[in-house]
Amino acid sequence: MSTKVVVTGLGATTPLGGDVASTWDGLLSGRSGAKALTAPEYADLPSRIAAPAAVEPGEVLRRVEARKMDRYQQFAVIAAREAWSDSGLEKEEVPGERLAVSIASGIGGLISLLDTYDVLRTKGPRHVTPFTIPMLMPNGGAALVGLEFGAKASVQTPVAACASGNEAIRHGLDLIHSGKADVVVVGGAEAIIHPLPMAAFGAMMALSRRNDDPEHASRPFDKSRDGFLLGEGAAVMVLESAEHAERRGARVYAEIAGAGASADSHHIVQPDPDAKGNTAAMAEALANAGIAPHEVTHINAHATSTSVGDLAEAAGIRAVLGDAADDVVVTAPKGALGHMLGAAGVAECIATVLSLHNRIVPPTANLVDVDERVNLDIAVEPRKLPDGTLTALNNSFGFGGHNLTIAVRSV
Repeated sequence: MSTKVVVTGLGATTPLGGDVASTWDGLLSGRSGAKALTAPEYADLPSRIAAPAAVEPGEVLRRVEARKMDRYQQFAVIAAREAWSDSGLEKEEVPGERLAVSIASGIGGLISLLDTYDVLRTKGPRHVTPFTIPMLMPNGGAALVGLEFGAKASVQTPVAACASGNEAIRHGLDLIHSGKADVVVVGGAEAIIHPLPMAAFGAMMALSRRNDDPEHASRPFDKSRDGFLLGEGAAVMVLESAEHAERRGARVYAEIAGAGASADSHHIVQPDPDAKGNTAAMAEALANAGIAPHEVTHINAHATSTSVGDLAEAAGIRAVLGDAADDVVVTAPKGALGHMLGAAGVAECIATVLSLHNRIVPPTANLVDVDERVNLDIAVEPRKLPDGTLTALNNSFGFGGHNLTIAVRSV
């Protein structure tokens, strides 16, 4: 744990923009990426709104490579290329044996699976593409990114539902701390805006039904919240040991100071109402990073805009920080981004990193009337952070009871 791990590259393609700069600008402005789904196949669904990617991957990738990838894999490759370019790394600078990849996905190539099954039923097996298996594999995105940069130390795909992205970051941290790698490309990617998952989430009463007002539907911590919106896209960071980054004169955004993980073992989809699981993850991240509760400046909340989940997280934050929670600025990006599932943790960790780097916290979009039970200082407009060393927590919690928290420190 003596090895310091820093962030040197950022990449993203999200409902707010096709890169990190446009996504960050969208977050700062409180803009929503949500839209109505007007295609006929969505007409009978209880929820007909989502947050699709702002830039179609086909506009970025060459057609010959895009046709061999699932949509989530396309997003992963696009974000990874931006992060790698942003880091200033050259392939020859990092031996493959010292380079690893950890790209998460909560569900993987679901659209390819469903679409190819339709082809099989309507046209027969001769029309099934030989790329089907690589396209539907949950590890396909990580594999393609590994091939892109020649990673040989490790190529992994953490799967922990909505906490998958933060699990990928934690895995990258462990790879560098253990000495297995000097550089790890970490990220998450998801693309499941499709009638079947929309119907399934709708049947669970998990999605907002504000079909006539999509831009204001996702309302984390608001009294009138009624569920989340599916988002899609990818987010990727380049992590390096501080020694490696210093040796090559890299620009450093922030330090990934620690991570914490726990499991609720309470219910397959509902969080523990006593918040013991998320409390444990946050407490471990603080201890892992050597951060005292009163030193926390900012929290990027998981807050999905569900009635139970937002309250459980707020209770956990208060339990971990105690009275120090009064001085912490909290934001919830899902008001703007929707819920990007396996990509959410990394997209929101990038926001956390940029908040410390730029010393400003984006507002929580659509928060009009804060639920009084939340009892936290939620940013409803951009908030400046003070001078000096800043520390923050980035939370991700997932179906299955997964709790992952990443601790970030300014540099």
